[in-house]
Amino acid sequence: MNEIKISVEEAFNNNIASSMGSDGSCSEAEPFALQAIDDSMEPEFATGCIIIIDPGGVVRDGSYVFAKDLKDEYIFRQLRIRDEKLFLVPLNDLYETFQIPDLSYIEGIISQRAGKKRSYHKWYDK
Repeated sequence: MNEIKISVEEAFNNNIASSMGSDGSCSEAEPFALQAIDDSMEPEFATGCIIIIDPGGVVRDGSYVFAKDLKDEYIFRQLRIRDEKLFLVPLNDLYETFQIPDLSYIEGIISQRAGKKRSYHKWYDK
């Protein structure tokens, strides 16, 4: 098996999430892993932690999601639904909250957090 390592920025720039499955190597609905690159979701997700994204997961209020913002850039946030409006909210107040028009901006839910220690592993509702 060939392994290709690219940075998160390269993955985003190459639109890797939406191109998965185009060469038959991975289904678009299969979970994939990315690394958190900033502290926007601390304390729940530390900088550098690995998150597992499930494109087929059920989206609910409070779900941690991998989505596109209005600038068409990928973002990792918590989905909050208030008065039928959708918001991508960081856990760290130093970062901006974004409103999105509809659920089509959601690429998948965060189903797991992985780390070097077993105690850091955590599963989230599917």
